[in-house]
Amino acid sequence: MAIRIGIYGYGNLGKGIESAIRHNPDTELVAVFTRRDPKTVQIQTEGVSVYSAADAPKMKDQIDVMILCGGSATDLPVQTPELAKYFNVVDSFDTHARIPEHFANVDQAAKENGNVGIISVGWDPGMFSLNRLYANAILPGGHDYTFWGKGVSQGHSDAIRRIEGVKDARQYTIPVESALEAVRSGSNPELSTREKHTRECFVVAEEGADLAAIEKEIVTMPNYFSDYDTTVHFISEEELQRDHAGIPHGGFVIRTGSTGWNDENKHVIEYRLKLDSNPEFTSSVLVAYARAAYRLNKEGQAGCKTVFDIAPAYLSAEDGAELRKHML
Repeated sequence: MAIRIGIYGYGNLGKGIESAIRHNPDTELVAVFTRRDPKTVQIQTEGVSVYSAADAPKMKDQIDVMILCGGSATDLPVQTPELAKYFNVVDSFDTHARIPEHFANVDQAAKENGNVGIISVGWDPGMFSLNRLYANAILPGGHDYTFWGKGVSQGHSDAIRRIEGVKDARQYTIPVESALEAVRSGSNPELSTREKHTRECFVVAEEGADLAAIEKEIVTMPNYFSDYDTTVHFISEEELQRDHAGIPHGGFVIRTGSTGWNDENKHVIEYRLKLDSNPEFTSSVLVAYARAAYRLNKEGQAGCKTVFDIAPAYLSAEDGAELRKHML
């Protein structure tokens, strides 16, 4: 029997989830929930209905895992703990500084109701987090470096769009090439946040909006822009659609370290992602972890988990024997 999936929120991420379910035959889409008028939301899967977000709890017994597709700034801190009362849930919460707080909130709600919640699933946090952990375990004496981009950050773009007077926005995270090459050389440079990346924002403002106020709110925004050299460009809606319609992203996790009695042998571990579609890749990771949430809950587990807590075999549609035969 297929794992019954609900999608909560139908933006770029929700559309990516729908597509990913199509490529995972052991999953099926049961329902899509939206804060918009459900009649205005057209999905691609035939025979599946769109419901009001407020009606989600009524379908508690028809959905095995709810995948949440809201933004990290204001949606997920409220939605994930609330929906964990009714469902096994998976989200892509990506405000790194607030993960401990979010974990505690989801853990309490999920445990009290016998559900599993897996938070901060995607590529960073998510796949990059796993590679940081693996590399740290293997090379305990070393240095970690993470570079993002060049690409569109959905979370940062969403944060800009929530500023008063902003109609639409795209934010690009760009690695500083000289910093990346210094790390790859094994010289273990000490790099500040500002020295590793720049941020570039393309903003469509509402007519009559205070551009100076919008720019100030962007560049001073904590957890998002205040620690970076940030450039803000105000452009037309036509320019945004013409030049910034895609959502590419990617990046690098690098750890340098040494082995040997006197640390005589040097090593560099590098994991790279190059993504045509940030939301579609993130969605594919979310669906794999929805499978894990379902299996863990079937085993009687409850509470909040992260990618660190879940064995890789739980992510795969293949059973242990197949994995050992073909992938080990």
